[in-house]
Amino acid sequence: MSNVTKVRLSPRLGALSPREHWRRTRLQAYSWLLTGLYRTASVHPAVWRFVARSYHPVLDRLAARHAEVACRFAAVDVPAYRHFLQEGGASRARRLADFPETTKANYAGAYDEISRCQEGKLRLSGTIVDESSGSSGKPYNWLRGPRELKAIYRNAAGYTELVFPGKRLFVINAYSMGAWATGTTTGAAMARIAVVKNTGPDLEKIVDTLEHFGPDFDYIVTAYPPFLKHLRDRLDAAGFPWERYRIRGLVGGEGMTEALRDYLQERFEEVRSGYGASDLTIGMGAETGFTVWLRKRLAVDRELRGELLGEHEQRLPMIFHYNPLETFLEVNERGELLCTINTKSVLQPKLRYNVGDEARLVSLVRVREIIRRDPERWAECRKATADERMALPLLFLFGRKDSTISYMGANLYPQDVEYGLYTGNPYAAEISRFCLSLEELPGLEYRPVVNIELRSASLGEKERDELARACREGVLAHLATVSRDFAESLKEDPTAADLRIRVVDPGEGPFAGLNKLKNVYLLKDA
Repeated sequence: MSNVTKVRLSPRLGALSPREHWRRTRLQAYSWLLTGLYRTASVHPAVWRFVARSYHPVLDRLAARHAEVACRFAAVDVPAYRHFLQEGGASRARRLADFPETTKANYAGAYDEISRCQEGKLRLSGTIVDESSGSSGKPYNWLRGPRELKAIYRNAAGYTELVFPGKRLFVINAYSMGAWATGTTTGAAMARIAVVKNTGPDLEKIVDTLEHFGPDFDYIVTAYPPFLKHLRDRLDAAGFPWERYRIRGLVGGEGMTEALRDYLQERFEEVRSGYGASDLTIGMGAETGFTVWLRKRLAVDRELRGELLGEHEQRLPMIFHYNPLETFLEVNERGELLCTINTKSVLQPKLRYNVGDEARLVSLVRVREIIRRDPERWAECRKATADERMALPLLFLFGRKDSTISYMGANLYPQDVEYGLYTGNPYAAEISRFCLSLEELPGLEYRPVVNIELRSASLGEKERDELARACREGVLAHLATVSRDFAESLKEDPTAADLRIRVVDPGEGPFAGLNKLKNVYLLKDA
């Protein structure tokens, strides 16, 4: 579907039959009752933490029931969704599985903003318009009402105080400050629990802020993962006295490898990641000490990896806790994540929405049972996760399904390349960002290319050659370790090791004209 030429529909609610009025009244009352209970449970960060630590799997059924009610209510209350179901022959759907998936293509891009609001009405006062980054080809606008925003703020604040306790919290918000959801929303949420300075992704402003306010605060820098690396490298170059400061990182917007986390935590006390989407909400999922430990353990514990991911799964997902009572998640038959925002506070209901992320959902109880089978593993787990004790279920997130390059029968993932670039690489500080492409050779052969943008154009030719060599060896070694297909290709055909590294100056080559909001890791048209 073309986002440019497609004329979006603007259906109106129209008259409801007496039966529809009665159904709407019943469903609205039920939905508001549950939403009220959720709101009470998260009215204060301390209460939010208690709920997160005492969640019981029996509540999964309540969450599923509420997701079903959300879809049924929208069928009589939201003009666009009502029309969407009628056109798809699903107007009589009752069970959650009977309601069709919604996507950017078939729903958000097909109907205008107001028709996707409750009752087809837009509340002007207090409504914020967020814009997605445009990584899918065209930026989209998303409306969020005041009640919805308050819920987001409460959740973000509760999580932050849980994983980053401190008496003098000072948040440096380095997300972009335009119309993108993460930046402005994060700043407003953090103001509930901390002093906040919204610097945006400006390295010099952040350096000035740290120097001006000094080491007497507990700093949290919120940013995209690559920017946190830029900050570390910039402060290192300036001889920043890290040992005098307490600085932690809260990242989101894209995945992060454990190699990058380890690199960052050589300076930052801790780095944690959150999961969200502009289409849905920020803070859908969040890391804790347990999920970080589990991910690192999966990288080296083949038995545990086989039980949780399957014997043939070679990727290492990010792992988040999520709250089904507010964001009910499902996985379809293609392994793609579906999300329904349960609360009635949402201005534009999100119903079985598919953002294209590949994922698995796993009960925390099941994971702990598997870990307990090995006493040594269990002791290590308890030691690493003693403080947070979050009881919410787990989301194993592999990322966008189409973010790979196929080469010699193997799929190359950007996260695996990132591991190779940063693990034990003495030139890691010189790397600004990278992206993958395929290069056509004579004879219609192709080779994968890791394009590396330098932080500075001052690096000499000898150092560039050494950087390229270290990157090539690191990436090949990691790929051969994690990808059986790639390792087999190396045995069968030595030319599979012909991985190209292209080093370019800042803003040149494939990075020319790319914005700095979020990294682009795959150049499919190169």
